[in-house]
Amino acid sequence: MDNFKRKKNIGRQRYLDGIITNPSGISTPSGNTGSLSNNQLGNFKQAEGFRSRNSGDITSQYNRLGPRQPNRDKMGKIEPIGLTPKHKKKKHISIKKSAVRVLSTLFLIGIIGGGYLFGKGYLRALQIFKGGGGAFALYENADPSKLNGEGDGRVNILLLGKGGPGHEGADLTDTILIVSIDPIQKEAALLSLPRDFYNSSTTNHKINAVYSDAKQRSFARGNIESRAEEDGLEALESTIEGIIGIPIHYHAMIDFEGFKKAIDTVGGIDINVTTAVYDYMHINGKPYILNVKPGMQHFDGTRALMYTRSRHTSARGDFDRSERQRLVMIALQKKILNLGTFGNPLKINQLIDAFDNHIRTNLTVNELLRVYEIGKEISSDRIESVGLADPPNNYIMTANLNGISIVRPRAGLTDYSEIQNYVRNKLRDGYLRSENATVSIFNGTDIAGLATRTAKELRSYGYNVDQVADSPIKNQQTTTIVYLSNSDKKYTKAYLEKRFGTISVKSLPDSRIDPKGADFVIILGKNELSRLSQ
Repeated sequence: MDNFKRKKNIGRQRYLDGIITNPSGISTPSGNTGSLSNNQLGNFKQAEGFRSRNSGDITSQYNRLGPRQPNRDKMGKIEPIGLTPKHKKKKHISIKKSAVRVLSTLFLIGIIGGGYLFGKGYLRALQIFKGGGGAFALYENADPSKLNGEGDGRVNILLLGKGGPGHEGADLTDTILIVSIDPIQKEAALLSLPRDFYNSSTTNHKINAVYSDAKQRSFARGNIESRAEEDGLEALESTIEGIIGIPIHYHAMIDFEGFKKAIDTVGGIDINVTTAVYDYMHINGKPYILNVKPGMQHFDGTRALMYTRSRHTSARGDFDRSERQRLVMIALQKKILNLGTFGNPLKINQLIDAFDNHIRTNLTVNELLRVYEIGKEISSDRIESVGLADPPNNYIMTANLNGISIVRPRAGLTDYSEIQNYVRNKLRDGYLRSENATVSIFNGTDIAGLATRTAKELRSYGYNVDQVADSPIKNQQTTTIVYLSNSDKKYTKAYLEKRFGTISVKSLPDSRIDPKGADFVIILGKNELSRLSQ
């Protein structure tokens, strides 16, 4: 039973990012020299502010002192006005004061202009980042009662790539990538699902058609495009949650054109390529030769797009392509953080221009800024690439179904148990991991194997189950949770209470039960059998 289903619209704290300066330069795409193109980010610097200086009221000084008299030497000769050392000093001070006024005015104009750009970018961003998702783990000290279940201690973002207008299969989501962030441990992981993963509900029996088919069904019901797109995204989210066993909090879908523009806007990305890729491809009806050699390589938008799409010449086909997509995302994250993009108003506007109508997401602007703030604390070496076909964790395989090439779980066509167990432990809930509470499970019924089945389920979510045994108390009707920890394990407590539908108690019901130092003791009742069968 999966308890992470959530309400889509939940309350959020507001968050406002500060202005960040970053003097870093940008590499131009390989083979290009000279100035950056108009849509490419330069080495922008921002003034941290200005300090005004009071130079006094010159008119009032003149009226008080009277008109200036010429200087005379001891012999009575008149010295030319402006040639005395004293006057030269005053003239120097006057020029300095004027310069300060001019610079202060320029700084003020710059700040007003920067504020206009930031405000303009913010207002335009509001049209793109409309919200609708929700992850309480984005913010510190989340209320345990607000969490829906295991998995809400991370922030999981579904990234989708589609062809878009003018491309064959414009609504097929050929890139399916989950970005999972642990804001507590300051770590992240990227998990890919192959586009050919089997799905019985689609016309082509592949997961890349879930969004497209659901969108068309919504159109057939008379819905407008925005509602149809939302129906398609909700269907795909639900499908993916059922496969990998963790909640999806947000989604972002971008088409080919938006992807290319985003890469070009940040000046391209750099990847240390380990395996050469050579592929004869087509883009916009024109031939394109992708020739990527091992070593550090620079990618502009077009080259990065083709690198993430190529699969026919790769040894493992779609599995290798999924790995390249994860590499591109890590490189893009690193580039954006190095540039301090979200602290520079001009860069924000250029990215917004790049996205335009090419992206759809249920993140709000403040949530995006919060993700950026967390991302700044996650170094690239703490971002793990997670594949489902990488030995020894190879849980999926290619197969042929009625002449159609598909990817399916090794355990069975629709048996996702191995995948879910692996993903839940690999992307362990941040709060469970932080508290790392120990759990003892006792079977309080005569149902054979009930405690073992429950322990297997809890371990799949990352619980630290250290004891499984029969209880001296039998014929227990309902499950009891005993909270014995001397330290605060409030998140584990909340998760267990929601999972088993009961409120924990502080003392053991029978002295014969030996917890062996566990933080929580679970004594299973007969009601547990019906829960496990759901």
